[in-house]
Amino acid sequence: MALLGYARVSTDGQELALQEDALNRAGVDRIFTDKASGTLASRPGLDSLLAYARENDTIVVWRLDRLGRSTRHVLDLLHQLSERGVLFRSITEGLDTTGPMGKVMITMIAAFAELERDIISERTRAGLKAARERGAGQGGRPRALSPAKLEFARTLRAQGKSAVAIATELGVGRATIYRALAPTPARAPLG
Repeated sequence: MALLGYARVSTDGQELALQEDALNRAGVDRIFTDKASGTLASRPGLDSLLAYARENDTIVVWRLDRLGRSTRHVLDLLHQLSERGVLFRSITEGLDTTGPMGKVMITMIAAFAELERDIISERTRAGLKAARERGAGQGGRPRALSPAKLEFARTLRAQGKSAVAIATELGVGRATIYRALAPTPARAPLG
């Protein structure tokens, strides 16, 4: 019966120390970690943890959202663990799957966490739309090729230069050139 910790941060710039400290205070025997988005179904640390966990072990996380970013993914993982006889505990929410109330609460909290992420995403889309309506542009990452560079790329292509040579000349990736110079599909007339 081992207590197995799992900690995850989304980017390399974030630190695991807060989660690891909480897991150590909870008395875990071993901690598995990932520096990856929770939306990824396969994460090396989580995969190792799931392979390592045995019946009657308990997986402990600092917060439920560290396990996964979607309700469906978290619930699928909890179901798999339950079928294998592996227990689960979330420190911050004070939840565990040793009783029926813990199972119900985990389902509800995971649903609310997903709702919160959906609301944030909706606000972001609304903000970008409002910015576009004010003339602030598209938002997001700037285009690699300005209109002038795109025209220059077309000129080089017409002179017989390869996509690789054009990409090198403009300091962009080869795929950027392929996308920019790809023929646009003909549109069917409206009517």
